[in-house]
Amino acid sequence: MRSYITRILSIAIMALIISSCANRGSPSGGEKDIEPPVITSEKPENFSTNYKGGEIVITFNEYIKIKDLRKQLIISPPMDTDPEIYPMGGASKYISIKIKDTLQPNTTYAFNFGESIVDNNEGNPYPYYRYVFSTGDTIDSLSVKGYVEDALSKKPEPFISVMLYEVDSTYTDSIVYKEKPRYITNTLDSVTTYSIDNIKAGTYKLVALKDKNGNFLFDQKNDQIGFYEDYITVPTDKEYGLTLFKEQTNFKAVKPKQEAESRIMFPYEGDYEHMRIKVLGDTPENYTTRITKDVETDTLYYWYKPNFEIDTTFFIVSNKKYVDTFKHRFRKLDSDSLNLKIISPRNLNFDKDFTLEGSTPLVKIDTTKISLIDKDSIPVTFNVVYDSIYNRYQLPFKKQEGQQYFVKILPETFTDFYGNVNKDTINEVIRTKMKSEYGNIRVRLINAKFPLIVQLVNNKGDVEYERYTTTSPVVDFTDVVPKLYDLRVIYDTNENGKYDTGNFLLGQQPERVSYCSPPLDEVRASFDFVYDFTLLE
Repeated sequence: MRSYITRILSIAIMALIISSCANRGSPSGGEKDIEPPVITSEKPENFSTNYKGGEIVITFNEYIKIKDLRKQLIISPPMDTDPEIYPMGGASKYISIKIKDTLQPNTTYAFNFGESIVDNNEGNPYPYYRYVFSTGDTIDSLSVKGYVEDALSKKPEPFISVMLYEVDSTYTDSIVYKEKPRYITNTLDSVTTYSIDNIKAGTYKLVALKDKNGNFLFDQKNDQIGFYEDYITVPTDKEYGLTLFKEQTNFKAVKPKQEAESRIMFPYEGDYEHMRIKVLGDTPENYTTRITKDVETDTLYYWYKPNFEIDTTFFIVSNKKYVDTFKHRFRKLDSDSLNLKIISPRNLNFDKDFTLEGSTPLVKIDTTKISLIDKDSIPVTFNVVYDSIYNRYQLPFKKQEGQQYFVKILPETFTDFYGNVNKDTINEVIRTKMKSEYGNIRVRLINAKFPLIVQLVNNKGDVEYERYTTTSPVVDFTDVVPKLYDLRVIYDTNENGKYDTGNFLLGQQPERVSYCSPPLDEVRASFDFVYDFTLLE
């Protein structure tokens, strides 16, 4: 009996041991690591003085990686030769910085890593690490602080460079095109404020740059710029606001190219409004030209007749004070043919018109060959508006809600620059919605100083509705397509009816823009909205 009991106890103990071993083999995984890496040493120590160059080593308590270094790392003052930084693309317990540039004497340098240093496993960032040293006896400790805003958008893009240029005997405004700044920081990706730290006392020019090339030089064609009008003196307790804008690119003509038998394309940069194209030398008898613009690109098309019998000629392209001469060789290409394209939608809003576009310059329209009737076959009176630069005809007419309109355009309605006519009949159906499918917005402008441009813009900043007011503080937007809009006002200082950007060399700031705050509610069908928009005095 005792041996039986002993056997039972032995089996029970073995079962407990097996169970214990099985449980030990199923770990829970533990809590997720949310702690950032910790710096255990810096050689030389951060904020060292009399630095002579060489390698800097920052050691951490765990493996780290560096991400988005090109965006995040800001070295102030900038170096002509980039330092060699390790690790790049891998993991390590230390960061190595090998300086390749010749350092300036008695200068404080700062390496701003932003949030580029993260631990290898979870990606927890070491927030805004700065390594600072001086080649002199002291660390410069002064700062310039402020904020950046966008001239047209509600919020500027991330990673705006904010820079200080030392104003000394060599300073000129053109320095932003040719030399790197004395000090620099950026706004990173989550804030619009900035702080340029570890600078010395002096007089500076303060500039912000959306630096597409990442070279700390202003490229007018690609970059946005902002600047403080006056020089600033450091030390200072003032916060400096900078408004970022895109300059109007200086005009430049580009070499022309033959596109068809009697059409030459003239690319350009800048504003084409005063661009003129002339032949230098003799032209054929009864020579005539037309100019149209490409809808999407910075290109003018130069149409001409009759064709030249010579192989080569010269063109003079001018724009105000700008003049350039181009040698052009004619090529034998196919001629353009006349095609018509309807570019207005079939569901037409009340503020839009039926519009068609020609592939060659249009010179004549026979309105007797156009009919416009409603769904009850009743003729509708229409007008004709021609846009010669975009080569478009519009047919404005009074639209009724919930209607269908039928447009019929017969052959030979349109004649182009070369005497060609459209050969096919065009039939198009236009529909209008009910007024109840739209919303209406009334804006009451408080503290209005006229004239003002009042706009409804979509989430991309594109203008969808615009009103210009010179006297009335009440502005109405009727028949607005339901969706979400931002409401903004442009202060039309020069009274030309359009937004004017700034210019750095001229010391000209962009026209001021204000957004309504709080934002508008989403426009709903069959609703009338009223907003009070208080403008800054």
